[in-house]
Amino acid sequence: MTFQIRAVSIYGKQPGQVRTVPFDTGSLNIVTGDSRRGKSALLTIIDYCLASSGYPVKAGAVRDYVSAYALTLVKPQQQLFVARRAPEGKASSSTVLCIVSQAPGTPPPSLEELTFATPLDAAKDMLSDFCGIDRTVRVPAVGRAQTIAPSIRHALFFCLQAQNEVANSDLLFHSQGEEWRPNTIRGVIPYFLGAVDPEQALRRNRLRLLRRDLADLETALAPARSLDPATGQARALVTEAIEAGLLPPLTDPDPSAEGVFALLRRALTHTDPQTEQRNSEDPLSILAAQRDELRRLHGQTRVKIADLKRALTENNDFTSQAIEQRGRLVSLGLLRRDPDMSAATHCPVCESYLPSANATVAGLTRDLAFLEGDLAVIGSDTPAIQRLIGEEEDRLQQLRSALARNQEEINEVSSALRLLQQAPDDLRRGAMVQGRISLFLDTAAYRSATPQVEDRRDELRRQIADLEELLSDDTQGERIASYLSLIGQKITTKARKLRLEHSGSPIRLDVNRLTVVADKADGPLPLPEMGSGENYLGYHVAAMLSLHEWFTEHRAPVPRLLILDQPSQVFFPPDHSGEAALGADDRIKLLNNFEAIHDTLRLLKGQFQVIVMEHADLDHPAFGPHVKERWRYATDEALVPSDWIDEETA
Repeated sequence: MTFQIRAVSIYGKQPGQVRTVPFDTGSLNIVTGDSRRGKSALLTIIDYCLASSGYPVKAGAVRDYVSAYALTLVKPQQQLFVARRAPEGKASSSTVLCIVSQAPGTPPPSLEELTFATPLDAAKDMLSDFCGIDRTVRVPAVGRAQTIAPSIRHALFFCLQAQNEVANSDLLFHSQGEEWRPNTIRGVIPYFLGAVDPEQALRRNRLRLLRRDLADLETALAPARSLDPATGQARALVTEAIEAGLLPPLTDPDPSAEGVFALLRRALTHTDPQTEQRNSEDPLSILAAQRDELRRLHGQTRVKIADLKRALTENNDFTSQAIEQRGRLVSLGLLRRDPDMSAATHCPVCESYLPSANATVAGLTRDLAFLEGDLAVIGSDTPAIQRLIGEEEDRLQQLRSALARNQEEINEVSSALRLLQQAPDDLRRGAMVQGRISLFLDTAAYRSATPQVEDRRDELRRQIADLEELLSDDTQGERIASYLSLIGQKITTKARKLRLEHSGSPIRLDVNRLTVVADKADGPLPLPEMGSGENYLGYHVAAMLSLHEWFTEHRAPVPRLLILDQPSQVFFPPDHSGEAALGADDRIKLLNNFEAIHDTLRLLKGQFQVIVMEHADLDHPAFGPHVKERWRYATDEALVPSDWIDEETA
């Protein structure tokens, strides 16, 4: 048994802020209101909480003032609470959820009580289990060499109809317009329709894996077979070597495997007698070698000049600092020593004796002498460094001139060689053959040193044949065709009751093109060619209700709910609200769709739930009594309470 939705809850960013929108199971639930009041956000919140990989909630008040979202899912005697935080920072979505099993009727807990610790993949598995999906089943993906494990995310293809989908001529199923989704929908439809036998599905998956293993083994064995001289590749290389002049003609027309490999090794060592002479006399090679040497010397000279200039800068910096310090120490010359009192010194100002200054003055005088010596040494080094810089810069200029002359000579020689290279180059052909021989011998040596691949082809072919025999009686294709025929009858009945165009012809669900088709006398007519928004909406409603009748009657693992976002949009612009905007005919046509919903709800006797978000608010038994929320600007009602916004901006 699968589930329906008891409530959608949101948690504000301030403590204690919780808003819950309750729904009745087994019946129609309508949320009506003006634009930008949060109606469409209900569908994206449900999608997000059911393990969406992205964050489908659109920008607006919901994103700005909600910190977490939650669903209360119910099925007989069971209740599951699922919560998920809004993405934080620059994250594209939250990757952990809170999933709690509750007693039926338990209200949503406070945000402080929630623990978000279930990874997204684990949450998807838990929701799939709660939906009744057999996660051991694998179905082949359409257009790709892999299988699909059906999950809750695949079941939602048949449960959600967003605002841009509910009356779309090109899209019948939810998310059909996204990349890769059409083939995924085609792949999982047989499972959800009940046409897939789990045991046969396992066999088909096993057959696919065995075929892949056989192909991989064939690929692995192919190089080993090609390296066997008896296969001809080695002999073909010997023939090419003879034609290229690398080997003399064979004396033995049928050499052994060892002889073939010996010949290939001999061809690999062959050199043209004139090759070395040509290479030594090749003017282009000589010029290239000269250029390499000139570039090396050029680089060395530039480095030497940079080092010399750095040394000169350091000398100049030291000389400036030393001269400044010497000027300060020269002032010691103002002190005069008394010859009768060796430990005393006269002050130059007052002529008084300074007996304690002698030791200090002696030390400073000694430092001054050392500083004078350093200045003398550096003063003698600086001219030498400047002379060396000049010599190296002259050499650098000479090297630049030599490089320019060398390039001119290379250009002249290259032009002359191009004129001479008109005949076929036998040497080049020989080198290419030697390259192929070298690759062959290297690969042969590698394979002889590695473990040999076990040839299990006969065993794999036997297993494949056994599985093909077991699957020969599989009637999945026939079951799908039969089921689609019965579903098509349901769609046709509903289309006629809705008085849709072309409903006089049989209507069928085309799972290849993912649309509905009217089989007319002059050929099939797919939905995109039927025209009229009324037809698009009507066939969407008829197809979805017919599918859910089938799902429910055959206990398929699909949530027993259908969510429609603003089906009335085809009858009046979305910026209008209220039944006053609807003409009499449009009002009848819209109500016909709600009558069709009620027919299905009555047929399924509480096992199916429909949630509709609408602009319209019609005073009719098929509509008015089923309105659960009215979110109008006039009453200041919306999904996000106004006091949450006021508190945030206060």
